[in-house]
Amino acid sequence: MLKSLFVYGVLGVLLISVKSELITVCVEDDDDLRVDCKVASTPNKINSYEFSWSSGNKQALINTNVSGSAAEAKFKGKSDVEELDPHGYRMTLRGFRDSLPHNTTYLCKISGVDAKITVERDQLVPCSAVSVFLKSSCSWMVCLLLFFYHTHS
Repeated sequence: MLKSLFVYGVLGVLLISVKSELITVCVEDDDDLRVDCKVASTPNKINSYEFSWSSGNKQALINTNVSGSAAEAKFKGKSDVEELDPHGYRMTLRGFRDSLPHNTTYLCKISGVDAKITVERDQLVPCSAVSVFLKSSCSWMVCLLLFFYHTHS
């Protein structure tokens, strides 16, 4: 009984403290680069978005719907953005998998709220649901706790 309460308590603390990643980057089966920006958008409003990347001190705008801003010429016609349910946007970039800088920071901004993540080219994961879930260290801890709970109860 005491062991069960301990496990539930630890699991509860972990679940409360786990914050979802606002931005994820992965490679689709056809080698397209996918960037999911899960920043909450404003309901019933057309939200602005910007997707960019930086390497070293160079930042490049890939796709945006902000008036007065434009993607760099090399990205024109190479990316698509779609709205995610319940919130956020997904950008898919074609034809850049092999030319990515070694260490890249991916940035997204939705209606003024931004998120970023730095990923090494060799560490890009496939876009399967399992690999994106297992990428998070917190998910590993939750899985281990559930495993130990079931084996010791």
